[in-house]
Amino acid sequence: MQPHTGSPRFRILNLEPEGYSAKAKALLDQCGTVTDGPLSRDALLGSLTDYDILIVRLAHQIDKEVIEAGPRLKAIVSATTGLDHIDLQAAEAKRIAVLSLRGEEEFLRRISATAELTWGLLLALMRRIPEAVMSVQAGDWSRDSFKGRDLEGRRLGIVGVGRVGRRIAEFGSAFRMQVAGYDPHATGWPAAVQRKPSLNALLAETDVLSIHVNLHSGTVGLIGRQELQLLPRGAVVINTSRGAVVDEDALLEALVSGHVYGAATDVVTHERDEDRRRANPLIVYSRTHHHALITPHIGGVTEEAMCKTEVFMAKKLVAFLAPSEVATVS
Repeated sequence: MQPHTGSPRFRILNLEPEGYSAKAKALLDQCGTVTDGPLSRDALLGSLTDYDILIVRLAHQIDKEVIEAGPRLKAIVSATTGLDHIDLQAAEAKRIAVLSLRGEEEFLRRISATAELTWGLLLALMRRIPEAVMSVQAGDWSRDSFKGRDLEGRRLGIVGVGRVGRRIAEFGSAFRMQVAGYDPHATGWPAAVQRKPSLNALLAETDVLSIHVNLHSGTVGLIGRQELQLLPRGAVVINTSRGAVVDEDALLEALVSGHVYGAATDVVTHERDEDRRRANPLIVYSRTHHHALITPHIGGVTEEAMCKTEVFMAKKLVAFLAPSEVATVS
């Protein structure tokens, strides 16, 4: 670990600094002395006692054990909207602030990475792009083996018509799909999206299901066996929210039976636990079945999105630690 020398007031651990924005680093140096990881979990537990600020991405589960290992911690910083990787109750009990992108709607409207990945997964699934590429790499040229499906005219159903869901609706309209959505909390409903009165009503008339909700007690298992059976046979499921929103066992059953034509997900349950992730039945199935596409939670992983969010969060930390000071790096 290499410290950067800055203000002596605070000690900051940037746990996953690979590719971190230079502008964001300059802002962090205004706050104190910054030490870069990466660290294993054991090393983190052994060294956290020395730090006031912990900056994380998604490689670590910041649970009660980690939080209690940092008696000096004042804030945990995560450039994410989802916070299932942080034990929020444990942080609150220790009076540790959790600074994130949650609720930063004005800023987040400028970030399109997750929506773009969602559409990329959908196109890859419908046009069987990954398996066609692998076929050519293996020396084949079998055009008729990869008959895909059009998007035009199909019914796109969006669960969660917030920032990402609305962008997906725009993409769907551009591809001449019929777009509908369900979100009991959304305001300012998009004119081009048919609003369904219930989740079940949406599912019954959906050929392409795209899921965009935050993970909380009310959304765990939101799409389960009953919900998947409501989809018309041959529908596809895209999930770029959080793994636990979908009952993965039920999704696997629907894929095996053929009720669901294909599924693409950027997230799985227990994705930060290597042993559980490797044994995940959906991942195991995807190794030999090309109608299950899984990417390693790369929704927000673009150069532009990561730079913007890291700078934004660094400024947020500056304001939290010294609200009277103005950041000199824009």
